Amino acid sequence: MGTADRQSGRESGREGAEDGIRADRPVSARVWDYWLGGKDHYEVDRMAGEAVARQVPGIVGAARTDRLFLGRCVRHLAGEEGVRQFLDIGTGLPTADNTHEIAQRVAPDSRIVYVDNDPLVLAHARALLTSSPEGATDYIDADVRDPDRILAGAAATIDFDRPVALMMLALLHLITDDGEARAILDRLVGALAPGSFVALSHACLDVDVTHTAVKAWNESGTPHPLKARTAAEIEALFDGLELLEPGVVSCSRWRPEPNPWGEPQETMTFCGVARKLAA
Repeated sequence: MGTADRQSGRESGREGAEDGIRADRPVSARVWDYWLGGKDHYEVDRMAGEAVARQVPGIVGAARTDRLFLGRCVRHLAGEEGVRQFLDIGTGLPTADNTHEIAQRVAPDSRIVYVDNDPLVLAHARALLTSSPEGATDYIDADVRDPDRILAGAAATIDFDRPVALMMLALLHLITDDGEARAILDRLVGALAPGSFVALSHACLDVDVTHTAVKAWNESGTPHPLKARTAAEIEALFDGLELLEPGVVSCSRWRPEPNPWGEPQETMTFCGVARKLAA
């Protein structure tokens, strides 16, 4: 499908059933793309994104600080920590500076596996997520609720006997059951070698506007309801791991780039990065 055809499909809300893409309801990856200023979303996603943004003006800023955190995190892990393998689950639609682009600028031999379960993400990933000659990039069509499938598929590209950076940004708040979120993390982290890292970002209830944002999101018609958690609950997701400084903080405040205006403003999305130690 060409660009003009995709745009026509977006405006009309029509999509062929054969590609599995739903344009009759908002999807989190496409709403996120809209907030980031991308072009790969539909009218229903724009409407949902605008409805949430009207009630929560800070939501767009939170999405963008999450994306900037991705860049700083991957640069740190590839550069300072020497990580050469990344498992990015819930990657969303490709945009500027994806995980493999950042990692392979630092270390061209980096190997990256992306995971998502949205058909539009899959179509774009296959076309756009190309690797450097020295490294490798792959994509798995899978749901985070099926970690065994993810691990089996990723093993074709990633050596789990060596350190891996597990990236789960703006994902676990879509797992509303605490026990399920814990079980998913335990299975994935359990497969990682010592010296691996886990990077998470998550909607945080400690910021007042988050309550309004969650309510607006869950009433937007999305099939993916969201559950924000407190900073303490987000920190507990890292139990058994060694949190890097500065711990669990607003994405805007995780190792921010130097600037002349002082500490960045806090946003409703918090994050952290932690190391898996030897048993």
